[in-house]
Amino acid sequence: MFHALLIIAICAFSFSPLQAAKATASSKASRTKKSLTAAKPSSRSASAKRRNSVRKPVYSPWKEPTYADSTASDQLGGDDPVVRRAAVEALGPLNGSVVVTDADSGRILTIVNQKLAYKPGFTPCSTIKPFVGMAGLTEGLVERDTVVKINRWTEFNLTDAMAKSDNAYFALLGQRLGFERVSYHAKLFGLGEHATVGIDEERPGSLPRVPPANGGVGMMSSFGEGIRMSPLQLAAAMGAVANGGTLYYLQYPQSRDQADRFVPRVKRQIEMQPILGEIKPGLVAAVDHGTARLANVSQEETILGKTGTCTDQWSPTHLGWFGSFNDSQLNRIAVVVLLTGGKPINGPVAANVAGKVYRSLTAAGYFQQARPTSPVALAGQRQCCLE
Repeated sequence: MFHALLIIAICAFSFSPLQAAKATASSKASRTKKSLTAAKPSSRSASAKRRNSVRKPVYSPWKEPTYADSTASDQLGGDDPVVRRAAVEALGPLNGSVVVTDADSGRILTIVNQKLAYKPGFTPCSTIKPFVGMAGLTEGLVERDTVVKINRWTEFNLTDAMAKSDNAYFALLGQRLGFERVSYHAKLFGLGEHATVGIDEERPGSLPRVPPANGGVGMMSSFGEGIRMSPLQLAAAMGAVANGGTLYYLQYPQSRDQADRFVPRVKRQIEMQPILGEIKPGLVAAVDHGTARLANVSQEETILGKTGTCTDQWSPTHLGWFGSFNDSQLNRIAVVVLLTGGKPINGPVAANVAGKVYRSLTAAGYFQQARPTSPVALAGQRQCCLE
């Protein structure tokens, strides 16, 4: 009996470690399962948190898209194909318009996004400044090197103020000119008038009849407050500065035959020879080292221009302007870029687009090739110059 009990006790003692190991393993497995089971809700919660942490769209006051197909509804007709290709490629996916004209005849070589270019116009932003500067020169209020004290620490002459697009300088100059004289010189360069002949869709823009309520003539002279200007008007005005004072009606041939028979039409002559040498250095400086430096083509070619950046007062969009011309002896052109959209849009971006147009045309040898002129056009040009 004693031996039997002893054998049972030994067997029980011998099997207990194995059972203990099994029990331990079972316990660990149970804890692991519980742990995994508990982790699942936590994982789902983290995923939900990530989804909920996605940034919500930020409110923007500008309703025009920054990117669009700007060529969708254009009618090409008598476009210069080389210029058209350069302008379309330069604009790329940006929402805007590019107008290129022959500065010595008023012929429109291409309009990218005609629908936008024909609208009643947009706030000129700082592209109004060259015309205010020329008004100040013509009226004898400043010369190119006249230093104007802005505040205790800042002073500018006309060239530096144009290059840096200094608002205070041009607001002060506008106030000294007064509303009537600023309006007169703006109208002299075609603002508030139809820029074209034969384009029924074009709207003329407008000039204010009284000083704008927001900032008066100072804001009008530095930002173009109260003015509605189209890319076509700016192209015509820049062409006049480029050729020395002839403001042409812009004409847009609608076929190759019309382009071959093109005859210029003069709107008016602007007496600006005495001030050309005073205003041009500021337009060169803007491209060389100022706000329009992204338009800089090369040391061999001179581009003159002025940027503009502001929010349009007539529609909820941000604007980027650049009005320009080159100093080539052959095929002198005016290039105007107007961009609409949101925060990424500004004058330097517009200047970059224009710079691409000039670079593309330079690479194609466009400014080294004289365009043939038909006998009909030559006869018309002679008559044009006698009128």
